[in-house]
Amino acid sequence: MRARFPDFRLGNVLATSFTGTLSERHGNAVERIPTPHRLVDWLAVNGLAVDSCTPAQLDLARELRESIHAAATAAALQAALPASAVQIINDCSAQGRPAAILTPEGKRQWRLSSASSVEDALSVIAADAISVIAGERDGRLALCASPTCQAAFLDTSQSRTRKWCDMNTCGNRQKKARFHANQRATLGSVKS
Repeated sequence: MRARFPDFRLGNVLATSFTGTLSERHGNAVERIPTPHRLVDWLAVNGLAVDSCTPAQLDLARELRESIHAAATAAALQAALPASAVQIINDCSAQGRPAAILTPEGKRQWRLSSASSVEDALSVIAADAISVIAGERDGRLALCASPTCQAAFLDTSQSRTRKWCDMNTCGNRQKKARFHANQRATLGSVKS
């Protein structure tokens, strides 16, 4: 019987979606890519299909993920970027040999080389992180207001005041908690 893994939390920004493969970082952390095959699954869902992944490549992917998270968090806080995170992001960006191609439908798609496709996929993710952290993308880097999450995300809302990395998870959880607290307060005042 195949093990059941947590669902992926997908977003519109590749780099921050990748950091979301580890969620609830300040609570009960949820690892969404616990095995090399699960990284293959995540890459495929995000248009970066690879045939296989080794444990060493999974380790490299996780190192990149944590570096992107550290650098994006620093950028969101307008703090200095951690030098070690910058180095890992740059190294991963330079390691791969992906090629951007134009599809007949007018969309950009990535072609990964057969020799190092996981490294190529990580190169695409690192390059996306560079564009987000460098401020080249429309939006503002922000941190999720959930105290257990605090994921970095690119806020592209018109007012740039979004609070949650994902309204369907963190936002709803906070709204439910506030609703239940208000109900308890109302019941407590009725009993008094």
